[in-house]
Amino acid sequence: MKTKRLKYAAAFAVLFIIEILIAVFVHDAFVRPYIGDVLVVMLVCAFLRILFPEKPVALPVYATLFAVLIEAMQYFDFVKMLGFENNPIISTALGRTFDIKDIICYIIGGAIFFAAEKLVRRKTDER
Repeated sequence: MKTKRLKYAAAFAVLFIIEILIAVFVHDAFVRPYIGDVLVVMLVCAFLRILFPEKPVALPVYATLFAVLIEAMQYFDFVKMLGFENNPIISTALGRTFDIKDIICYIIGGAIFFAAEKLVRRKTDER
């Protein structure tokens, strides 16, 4: 159990560093908006797996649904509704612009994480 938590912590650290590097150094029309969104769901999944390394098996689905919910709330500009439109940290973290392509990226990120866990679990079971 402890080994699993360490592996997820390492994955979280690597993904977090990649996300920071993308945010600071990449200003393009593909990597930052799309790859960054794919990776952010994987980052959330890795973090949650540090806390819950075994169950629920569907954790990547829940993380993806959470990301989709946040994106849907952007459609209604919920940051402004909450009165945080002038707070750059909250506005950046929660986002202010809805884009259906973001939802697709979140689903891809959740699916990659889910598939990777299945693959690792299968290899572990074969031993």
